[in-house]
Amino acid sequence: MDHNLDPSGYWKANVRLILGCLAVWAFVSYGCAILLRPLLSGIAVGGTDLGFWFAQQGSIAFFIAIIFFYAWRMNKLDKKYGLDEE
Repeated sequence: MDHNLDPSGYWKANVRLILGCLAVWAFVSYGCAILLRPLLSGIAVGGTDLGFWFAQQGSIAFFIAIIFFYAWRMNKLDKKYGLDEE
């Protein structure tokens, strides 16, 4: 087990990761689905425009992808700070 336990550094990295994930989620959910929808309306995806797709399915798909990304990055972060499960 690696004993690089630095609680301050671990939580700073954790909060930075959370804020990054929230920023991506906000951009996809609010930016692409609401604010940028008029710009995305000319791009066809699955028989509908891209703005509508983000509002209906894209935001959910990105949210699920963010969950998996967060879990993957937290596992790496835990290993870096010696907090991983053995």
